[in-house]
Amino acid sequence: MHEIYGLAGGGLLTLRLPSVLAMSAAAAGVGLLGLRLAGPRAGLLAGLVFPLVPQIQQYTQEGRSYAMVCALVTWATYALVACVVRHTRWRWTAYGSTMLLACLLHEFAVFALAAHGITLLVSGVPRPALRAWSVTVACIVVGLLPLAIRSSGESGQVSWIAWPDPVQFLGFLAMVTVGMRCVRRPMNVRGAMQLPALALPILVLPGLLLLLLSPVKPLFVDRYVLYSSIGFALLLGAGIDRFHRRQPSSRTSWVAALAVLAALLPPSLYLRMPQSRHDDVIAIGNAVRHAGRSGDGLLYLPGRHRVWTGATPEDTRFLTDLALVQDPTSSNTLAGIELPAQDIPARILKFSRIVAVRDPEGAHSDTNSQEEAKTRTLKRYFRECGTTRVTGARITVYVRKVALCREDDQRLAAVERSKKELRTGASSPPIWHARRAE
Repeated sequence: MHEIYGLAGGGLLTLRLPSVLAMSAAAAGVGLLGLRLAGPRAGLLAGLVFPLVPQIQQYTQEGRSYAMVCALVTWATYALVACVVRHTRWRWTAYGSTMLLACLLHEFAVFALAAHGITLLVSGVPRPALRAWSVTVACIVVGLLPLAIRSSGESGQVSWIAWPDPVQFLGFLAMVTVGMRCVRRPMNVRGAMQLPALALPILVLPGLLLLLLSPVKPLFVDRYVLYSSIGFALLLGAGIDRFHRRQPSSRTSWVAALAVLAALLPPSLYLRMPQSRHDDVIAIGNAVRHAGRSGDGLLYLPGRHRVWTGATPEDTRFLTDLALVQDPTSSNTLAGIELPAQDIPARILKFSRIVAVRDPEGAHSDTNSQEEAKTRTLKRYFRECGTTRVTGARITVYVRKVALCREDDQRLAAVERSKKELRTGASSPPIWHARRAE
């Protein structure tokens, strides 16, 4: 993306266009898989169902790697089918190269390899094909290993993940249930592999592996295995095709199709609204700018939220980042390097007014010694003086308990004016009014 920005310039179009093109390529690959395994109508339906999946719609319009990973896994799967049909070295090279690139873009694409292995075992492919697949997988793992070792030191970037989100878990469960309902009997196939043997493992296994890892390390996020939608689209497209063949003149199929489209319309519209995003960094930056005064301290709870204001640095240029010891650029990190926990309280106590960027209520927050030091110092020496809530965050102003916030200053000034008027005789309000104000 850095190189693309250098060629085409910045902006939302440049940022999002690669995702749009990648997901279009993924839809084409899904259609070709359905064509090869279940016929032309099933392929057409699968290719049309795929972009209607809400998660696919969301990540088609975001400048992130998930659309590209989805496209690469789709075409690697197509290459795998071609390898089984005709066992040649260049086909296995194409499969391995595509899967390796997908894994380098996102390491959890490696779960697609496990799904492919289950597909080959269930399909009963010849031993030479299994042997070639094993060698290819070994090469992919070797190519991915340096990145896996390097990225293991940055596991704090996903420390925000708690137990599986109920909405995402129910969405995954619904897709698996619908997909399995579409597998009622063997379908007519062309080639050595049946569509359910390919689609079910890639739909179920990646998400299931993330769920099984959750007790050890919570990592289940639906976008990490977005490519599971490939299996869902294939199964649903083939299922609709089978139903239409059984009842070609029935109106039930048209009613069902319209019902599905009507059910998908609300989430499709919602995904095109700002409220659908987990955090609105523009709104967060504006809230920080309006809450802060020149010379105030700035605190991120937790520190990884520093990226929220990184898009518009002018929102925080008059504030002092209290916990930061090395900025993201000089440290070559996403959120910079913060002070040790024992040094944070002294830095905080140098300021009488602090703007804190926090998680929304009920969100899972990081727990480490640095975050505990920030929270403990604010609770002991400061008090809240107002909170602004925006999408995905809270911007809270803290003042020292010995200091007074703006509202207190105005209230005190009103009391002083009342006392002065009583002393000078400029007005004669009852003495109890001044005492009440005081």
